[in-house]
Amino acid sequence: MQMLMPEPQIFVERTLALIKPDVVDKEEEIEDLILRSGFLIVQKRKLQLSPEQCSNFYADQYGKVFFPNLTAYMSSGPLVAMVLARHCAISYWKELLGPSNSIRARRTHPHSLRAIYGTDDLRNALHGSFSISSAEREIRFMFPEVILEPIPAGQRARDYLNLYVKPTLLAGLTALCKEKPADPMTWLADWLIEHNPNKPRLQHQVTEEKHQ
Repeated sequence: MQMLMPEPQIFVERTLALIKPDVVDKEEEIEDLILRSGFLIVQKRKLQLSPEQCSNFYADQYGKVFFPNLTAYMSSGPLVAMVLARHCAISYWKELLGPSNSIRARRTHPHSLRAIYGTDDLRNALHGSFSISSAEREIRFMFPEVILEPIPAGQRARDYLNLYVKPTLLAGLTALCKEKPADPMTWLADWLIEHNPNKPRLQHQVTEEKHQ
């Protein structure tokens, strides 16, 4: 009797990491430490936030005494934002960072990143998401185009294919048989791009016609 073994599953978590303005020059060195600690850098960008954007990012800290200094510090120069992925990414990244106060980190966690690169409680070199919900919010803030929803599997995947993929693909293959192009692969690829049901439709031509 054949035994059905469950498919192996790998649970990958994502967290946001920030290299703050005062240590951006250590970017390559810090990234090397991140990779050697078992993280995958899924996305990365260098940007400079305005004080208003910093206020929005740290909205949960609003009203605290250090809030004005925090937003001024975080908007003082470019920073590097990264999406890190691995098993239990949030807790492992927080462990690698060490305590938020770099002075205390040097006493209690001397090998942590904040102990090595940080200066004090405010200028602590790096940021990490506190929880899964904060990671999702912060990743969306820094990477608005990122897709965080889980990839469908099993019956959900079959339902998605039947509802959204197969009808368009069938229509494309039917048109391909009728057209019989010299390069069928390129023709079908162009056809699918042109007839993508999720493709945004521009309305300016209709508006211009109404004004004529």
